[in-house]
Amino acid sequence: MRKPTKGMRTFFIIWLGQLFSMLGSGLIGFALAVWIFEQTGQATPFALTGLFAILPRVLLSPVAGALTDRWNRKKIMLISDSLSGVVTLATAVLLLTGRMDVWMVYLISFMGSIFAAFQQPAYTASIVMLVPKDQLTRANSMVQMGGSISDILTPLLAGILFTTIGMQGIILIDVVTYLIAITTLILVHIPQPEKTVDEADRKISVFEDVAFGWRYLVQRPGLLGLLFYFAVVNFTANFSSAMIGPLVLSFGSAASLGAVQTVMGAGVLAGSLLMSIWGGPKKRMIHAVIGFIALASTGFWVAGLRPSLTYVSVGLFILMLFIPFSSGPSSAIFARKVAPEVQGRVFATRSMISLSMMPLAYILSGVLADQVFNPWLVEGGALAETFIGRLVGVGSGRGIGLMMICSGILLMLVSAVAFANPRIRNLETEIPDATPEQDEQPVTEDTALPLGEKRSTSREPAS
Repeated sequence: MRKPTKGMRTFFIIWLGQLFSMLGSGLIGFALAVWIFEQTGQATPFALTGLFAILPRVLLSPVAGALTDRWNRKKIMLISDSLSGVVTLATAVLLLTGRMDVWMVYLISFMGSIFAAFQQPAYTASIVMLVPKDQLTRANSMVQMGGSISDILTPLLAGILFTTIGMQGIILIDVVTYLIAITTLILVHIPQPEKTVDEADRKISVFEDVAFGWRYLVQRPGLLGLLFYFAVVNFTANFSSAMIGPLVLSFGSAASLGAVQTVMGAGVLAGSLLMSIWGGPKKRMIHAVIGFIALASTGFWVAGLRPSLTYVSVGLFILMLFIPFSSGPSSAIFARKVAPEVQGRVFATRSMISLSMMPLAYILSGVLADQVFNPWLVEGGALAETFIGRLVGVGSGRGIGLMMICSGILLMLVSAVAFANPRIRNLETEIPDATPEQDEQPVTEDTALPLGEKRSTSREPAS
């Protein structure tokens, strides 16, 4: 087997291809977001779109992770990107021919999420094989930065392209960007981790591999506790962020929503650039993970205060600015503590746990916005004449503003609880590094087993 190469060049090529892919699909995604609100005028369809976009990732991530460790990661990424391109092309055709319906948006989100469930663990698990250990935080920050660049350019380009080259031109751009992404994957070599046991001789089922990822984390309670913290953070944050579109469109136009999304992307880009330059903390990374999430929560407070483009933009910029300062060190912690050859399985379980409560957030957010929070803060509503009504205002979308303020408060409280947990706070010293230095021998599967387990010398599954 070819020895893994450690360098940023191959990673950068792959990263660049994925960036082009995100830009192309983002153009149609922005159009769909505006289209669905114009068709329904309600917050619930927004939330349902988010639900269908996350549900397959939660359900399929463990299986996808197990297959990532069994199959060639480069081929998984190629197939996933190719099928995602087909879905995006179908979306464009439906919009172009006027046959798009609301239920079709849900189906498109669901299909795209299925392919992302396989692409993401393969991409994430490949990073540790491509870059040096001391560059992991920087590489993961670049991944975050790629998303922010897309968030900035997509809203700006969408308005210009719709009026100049039309939907036909956008379809062509999207196809070209997917071809670029696929070509970059074809041209590069993504090393597979070394294994001491021939997979052909192992009679371990996919479901046993899925269980392996769970056992691996259970034996490392600090990592497991951190994931449960992320699950609550994702629930709290997405409970309100799913309503950004309805919030802005309640007092502004599609152009206003585009401006807000651009500002959000600028926030992530600024944070990612700073993290890429800084490289992240070398010690006590867990302090950065929790501390910056707490700082990010203040953005929700600002965004919810007033029905103002300025308040919403500034608040969401603050929120997104601090996200890379948390996600970069978080990814580096898992990359260091989880052996490379099992990262597909463990990272998929990590994804399932951290995303597990997001479907509930999407289900509740739209219903509570339309049926509870917004009615509370209209003229004559239950909170209209209280200090809350005087604080956030009364009228269309003000209930969503209150939801954002509540999310900010809850994020701060949850972060304080996580930091008070000694297993989470001390996980960097309690759990030894599993990722070898560049000049060390690769970690074997025996050393990658959950703590206390040994590889069976027979053909039976390890117990």
